[in-house]
Amino acid sequence: MTAIGSYSLSPARRLRLLVALVLVALGVAGFACEGGPGAQARAVHVLTADGAVGPVMERYIDRGIDAAEDEEGEAVVLRLDTPGGLITSMNGIVKRILSSEVPVIVYVSPRGGHAASAGTFITMAAHVAAMAPATRIGAATPVGAGGEEIQGPLGDKVTNDAAAQIRALAELRGRNAEWAESAVRDAAAVNADEALELNVVDLVADDLDELLDDVDGREVELDSGRQVKLETRQADVAFNDMNFIERFLDLIADPNIALLLLSLGSLAIFIEIVHPGVIFPGVFGVIALILGFFSLSVIPFNWAGVALIIFAFVLFGLEIFVPSGGILGGGGVVALILGGLLLTSGNPPEFQISRWLVIGLAAAMGGMVLFVLVNIFRIRMMPAQVGMETMVGRSAVARSTLDPKGYVFIDGEMWGAESEVGTIDQGERVVITEVHGLKLKVKKETNEDAL
Repeated sequence: MTAIGSYSLSPARRLRLLVALVLVALGVAGFACEGGPGAQARAVHVLTADGAVGPVMERYIDRGIDAAEDEEGEAVVLRLDTPGGLITSMNGIVKRILSSEVPVIVYVSPRGGHAASAGTFITMAAHVAAMAPATRIGAATPVGAGGEEIQGPLGDKVTNDAAAQIRALAELRGRNAEWAESAVRDAAAVNADEALELNVVDLVADDLDELLDDVDGREVELDSGRQVKLETRQADVAFNDMNFIERFLDLIADPNIALLLLSLGSLAIFIEIVHPGVIFPGVFGVIALILGFFSLSVIPFNWAGVALIIFAFVLFGLEIFVPSGGILGGGGVVALILGGLLLTSGNPPEFQISRWLVIGLAAAMGGMVLFVLVNIFRIRMMPAQVGMETMVGRSAVARSTLDPKGYVFIDGEMWGAESEVGTIDQGERVVITEVHGLKLKVKKETNEDAL
């Protein structure tokens, strides 16, 4: 007979179904990875870089300039609003702008936005630098991982190198090299009107349309030495925003998310090892670990931190099976804290793990291990009860009058029993107090015994 409406998948079928769903998701992501729709020839390609300068922004700008070059675009307009970011990513963006085969216009926008720190270098590298009203630029002094000033010879070295770089960019584009250097050495910053007056940028435009009108007819020189006259007033505009993968990378390119993914993935893998065959924790753990490493792939990280985090969860697992008295669990807490702190040490503040998250996660895992240890200790301290001894304290029913001997019924079996005190009538409930071979000692069940 075939049962209808009660169909269940075997573990192997569930795994195959999960693999199929993952493949479908990857196929959809593959379509989403492609850039925007093809633009008409000689169009202006508009990119939007909003947020911290990092590997995701570098990848996005590189792809956007590549698309403009492949389609022989008129120019690239990079709408920029950033507080700064990683020097390595900034250098990559600057190099890509300098080597571009189409003119790159950096437009600091929208109103209220800014091109601070690394954003100042990117703006200076542009063939045309523009700002929207009520925006600002500058404050490009290099700082340490925690936002502090870099002291000593190292600070002088980093500052001098950055000052030389931004001065070279300003001189290359014919802008105010003195002010550019002061933005690095003295953290100078100016608003849009001041920047225009000081020849820090080339123009101020209210919006994109005005920008394209104002730059029309300007001549710029590309890295190849070719002179290009901009014809942007009547050009088509092609908006090339971040694709699905870039938006996803931007979302998870957070060291705090990376730490959580690594921690949850390690914990889920451990649960799968302890309870094999459950499948879900193992699948979730593998996916979480992959996403965690995927997240770390777009931000600078320390492999020692990764190793310490994974080692911490190994110690948490061993604590449950090896009677160490809490030494392994305590070591896991220390390893987790050190791993979390080392994972992104040396990065700018916006690319560092929150210390409160590290401490909170370590405290939570330590509390979980302590809870497990306390319960294991309580179980070990309980007296062992096996065989007949497990019947002591249980309730039975008298099947004959016990005066003092008779029979009681328990667990579907008839047992010989003897009353400790007085006579017990047939049908009364009794409590077993002792077991002597195949004979039970019993007493009348009271209300307290029933509770």
